Amino acid sequence: MVNAASGPVRYRQALEACRDVLLWALAFSAAVNLLYLSPSLFMLQVYDRVLTTGGLGTLAFVSVILIYALATLVFLDALRQRLMTRLSLRLERLLAPTLLDVAMRREAKEGEPGRRQLMREFDLVRSTATGPAATALMDAPWTPIFIIVCFLIHPLIGCVTLGGGALLLLLAWRNERVLRQGLAELGELTPRLYADQEADGASADAVRAMGMRGAVIARRLQQRGDLNGLQTNLAHRAAVYSGLTKWLRLTLQSAALGVGALLAVEREISPGALIAGSILASRTLGPLEQIVGAWRQIGLARNALRAIKEAIAAAATGEGMSLPSPRGAVRVERVGVRLRGAERPALQDVSFAIEPGEIVGVVGPSGAGKSTLARVVAGALTPQVGMVRLDGANLADWEPDSLGAHVGYLPQEIGLLDGAIADNIRRFAPSRDGDPNAVDADVIEAAKAAGAHEFILRFPKGYHHRLGRNGGGVSPGQAQRIALARALFRDPALLVLDEPNAHLDQEGESALVEALRAARARGAAILLVAHRAGVIAMADRLLVLREGRLELHGAREDVVRKLAVVGDTRERVSP
Repeated sequence: MVNAASGPVRYRQALEACRDVLLWALAFSAAVNLLYLSPSLFMLQVYDRVLTTGGLGTLAFVSVILIYALATLVFLDALRQRLMTRLSLRLERLLAPTLLDVAMRREAKEGEPGRRQLMREFDLVRSTATGPAATALMDAPWTPIFIIVCFLIHPLIGCVTLGGGALLLLLAWRNERVLRQGLAELGELTPRLYADQEADGASADAVRAMGMRGAVIARRLQQRGDLNGLQTNLAHRAAVYSGLTKWLRLTLQSAALGVGALLAVEREISPGALIAGSILASRTLGPLEQIVGAWRQIGLARNALRAIKEAIAAAATGEGMSLPSPRGAVRVERVGVRLRGAERPALQDVSFAIEPGEIVGVVGPSGAGKSTLARVVAGALTPQVGMVRLDGANLADWEPDSLGAHVGYLPQEIGLLDGAIADNIRRFAPSRDGDPNAVDADVIEAAKAAGAHEFILRFPKGYHHRLGRNGGGVSPGQAQRIALARALFRDPALLVLDEPNAHLDQEGESALVEALRAARARGAAILLVAHRAGVIAMADRLLVLREGRLELHGAREDVVRKLAVVGDTRERVSP
């Protein structure tokens, strides 16, 4: 089981596990760069020995050596690429579980980006590690070797090459300074645009039915225009520096050739050294030019890696505990929550308790914070202020999956996942006997308690009927009853039901009422958010929320009486 609290340890272990692969890739880079000297040495021998002596045997011998050296170069370069691909896959195997866990925890803290952005950043790091930018970075440290060889040919050629390398590094530094702010803005805008587009897709039916398609498209086009404008600006700036780099490299390569020609005329170097110096100058400046050209991707990958490190560090707040099975005594202590982008808190200083075997109903006008409170009590949302205790233990101190086994949560947005009905009800946990095709008695019992067993059997494959995303393939009422069965699975000590009858017909609501009676009889603590009198009448006590604050709290009859006395028309509840 993945624990985000061990994230930094796992992160260091992942880097340690990749060290041997990276060291081998660097070793192959050394060999590849040394073998890049072979064309220069070949030209040196051809011009200085073959042409002057007419030694065809020498030509054949050095040609064989060159072919072997180049074949070895290509082979080692391919191995280096394979090693970087393996490094990427090893990072995926070692870090992806931790990052997915961290992302889930970030989604439980409103205001922080969720798993889509974090995993996109991770994929960006992996793609950069297997791309040409990583190859250029591994080749760049060998630039001094080529400069030294140029100095060995002649100090003047070495000075030209060294000066060119210094100018290219200066351009790379300036390029980084110019692009830094734009890359940071791009890293913020891109995931926001994708998230908004996915949200539009989820609301496609309402958008199409109410004639909002044109307006929505216009909004997204405006967003895309802003993003494209930023991308274009960055691309233009990068193109300027890339063009300057290419011009400088070609100019310096020609300058090295010109200086070599001058030295050859003065009889200070041989014609072979002239050609070798030109080739070496080109090879020396090549990786630096590639780095400047790929700086945008390198910058994005660097920002993504920093974000990954910060996310893992922020999630490492301590080891979660696997505590004994709770009785279901819930204490909500001065909870406060501010949702992302909200002007005012969704919950403010909310405190109450739920005893085992008690149903507490939550009512209030729309926007009062009822669903937010349900998320907090279920452990789906971590409050910024205060805490929720289950049998005296702070929910934040529980290991999440261990806590989830004792909580049944039916959110307002039902949240069924793609997969078989049985898998959804058993919360995708393995069956008791290990047979993935088996339907546990616990699954059938939960489905019967939710009044879903009969209609599930009417599907061609019964409990193995596959649902699409968000419960696609069944009606909203059927989806809600399947989700209720998931909440009731294996009799959790705490039940949190948010509008559990929103899509139910009379038969479904009767099944819900019976399920609530059975859960109360076995001693479960139940928090119930609902409006219909038939379900609210089950509550032992009522909470009235208004603008995130607890306005009334007491026995159901007393609260209903107080609401009736003040003539509250904003939220009517019948006994």
